[in-house]
Amino acid sequence: MADTTLWANIPHKPGIYIMRDEKGAIIYVGKAIDLYKRVRSYFNDSKDIKTKLLVTHIHTIDYVVTDNEIEAFVLENNLIKQHQPKYNIRLKDDKAYPYIKITINERLPRVMYANKRGKDKAKYFGPYVDKGRMREILDLVHRLWPLRRCSKRFPQDFNKDRPCLNHHIGQCKAPCNKLLNEDDYNVFVSEAERFIRGKTGTILERLKAEMADAAEAMEYERAADVRNTITALNILTEKQKVESSGDDADVLALARNKEKDEALVLIFFVRDGKLSGNERFMMAATSAEEDGDILAAFIKQFYSEAAIIPKELLLATNPTDKNLISEWLTNLAGRQGQVAINIPQRGHKRDLLKLAQTNVELTITQAETAIKKEAERNNKALDEIAESIGLPGPLTRIEAYDISNIQGYESVGSMIVFEDGTAKKSDYRKFKLKAVVGPDDYAGMEEILTRRLARYQAEHTAFAKLPDIIFVDGGKGQITAAKKALTGLGMDLPVAGMVKDDRHRTRGLVFEGNEAALPRHSEGFKLITRIQDEVHRFALEYHRKLRADSQVRSVLDDIGGIGPTRRKALLRHFKSIEAIMEADIDCLTSAPSMNKASAEAVYNFFHTKEEQHDHTIPS
Repeated sequence: MADTTLWANIPHKPGIYIMRDEKGAIIYVGKAIDLYKRVRSYFNDSKDIKTKLLVTHIHTIDYVVTDNEIEAFVLENNLIKQHQPKYNIRLKDDKAYPYIKITINERLPRVMYANKRGKDKAKYFGPYVDKGRMREILDLVHRLWPLRRCSKRFPQDFNKDRPCLNHHIGQCKAPCNKLLNEDDYNVFVSEAERFIRGKTGTILERLKAEMADAAEAMEYERAADVRNTITALNILTEKQKVESSGDDADVLALARNKEKDEALVLIFFVRDGKLSGNERFMMAATSAEEDGDILAAFIKQFYSEAAIIPKELLLATNPTDKNLISEWLTNLAGRQGQVAINIPQRGHKRDLLKLAQTNVELTITQAETAIKKEAERNNKALDEIAESIGLPGPLTRIEAYDISNIQGYESVGSMIVFEDGTAKKSDYRKFKLKAVVGPDDYAGMEEILTRRLARYQAEHTAFAKLPDIIFVDGGKGQITAAKKALTGLGMDLPVAGMVKDDRHRTRGLVFEGNEAALPRHSEGFKLITRIQDEVHRFALEYHRKLRADSQVRSVLDDIGGIGPTRRKALLRHFKSIEAIMEADIDCLTSAPSMNKASAEAVYNFFHTKEEQHDHTIPS
């Protein structure tokens, strides 16, 4: 019998509901026009397998009332992205995809790579799953248009110094030295933006006219340069011959792998009637999910971060809440006309959808084969490791630990996780050592393992799983330290040490005083090498970050009136100390949390002649 108190106090209002397990972890987020009726429906007898399983884990239900369904829609999407609940349909990759960024909020804008979409006033294009493809676009942009790549911040008057190296090697026209008119530079930026959007028609027309003018004026060298640009653009557009109507549209195709609870979504991006690119996204979705539910979940998660929202989405199946999604997309796009969601029945659009469907079905078949082969390799590797050290039972979860410090400075520890032979980055953890002073790696290993396992005993949700075996980066000393931590907490887990040879390469695994006999070309040895390299990389990366943060703070802490809030705001806004040093008072004042007085304090700190030599940037 269901516990009626779970929904007894939930109102008959629109909003979102948040289901949690007994540890307080969010396991499902949903929206409803009537919260009470929707939540109560979960406890009816007629439920699919997924819902029955979900209900058995519900311990508490929270809710948030909203004014309307659109607000609930947006809030639901934000919470799913933030918490990645186990029973929601979601994008499988938890990493952020990169963007191409145009910095229109600065003089002489740049076109550049961006790890994520910021909250500044820049323009973003993406996200791109295929980083290689994105970098090809960026490389072509900089080959076709000589846009600046430096990070200089220009005052009212441009530099009077001679042009930098980029100008001398033909990669920049030096607009900062007025060797290129600023208006002409901005034309380049506009054309580059249209190119990134996949629109090349007007660019080609202008270039052809420019080539003709140059030839008529007998400026043959300039005409040849323009001709080469036209050729490069034609080569690009030649690869994009699939045509639709002249409007922008995204074509979405879906393929399912119900045995593995996965779905693959393929998007064709149609710009100016031409197919300008595609991206693929893997979704976690059970066999009980309808295609419309998966498409709805994907649209919400993808387009909430997408920089461009087209006029039309073309699909083979309507997403759940089609009208609501259309309204939400229209609001996001900020345009007058409605963003249409259509199932094409004939013509070019129908042909495009069929092409996308064929591609996505081929792709998921190939992906299944690759996944199967990888799983076979990983299982073989795990079996070889277990057999080589005489460990009974299967190895599923391996946790590896490493300590990093330079002469005792900022000692840090890292924990990485491999499940079924694959890195599980969402479970990686970093530790800044608290009790250990100086370069004592053994004491550091004992501390981080004690802290990690104590959190497991305290039922901390971030440390809820135990490994089948612990790997430490080192030999006998590190193994002894790890076992000391286990003994202190009354726990018993197998511990192995990853040792290296004289050339600092992985040599093998030490367990219970013996080194495992694993051939260097075996799958087990390769997996140990991957784990050792990864845990070392993760520890070193964290250590470098702390060193850099500490060095930056030591410079900015000396400025009167610049506390922690302003220091962080300056670094987020300018990205580096060099940029802060080069900024003028107006630029500094425009940064978040800054005012005129604090901006003058920063500027004077770096520019007062008597003190200037004391404020070099730490290496």
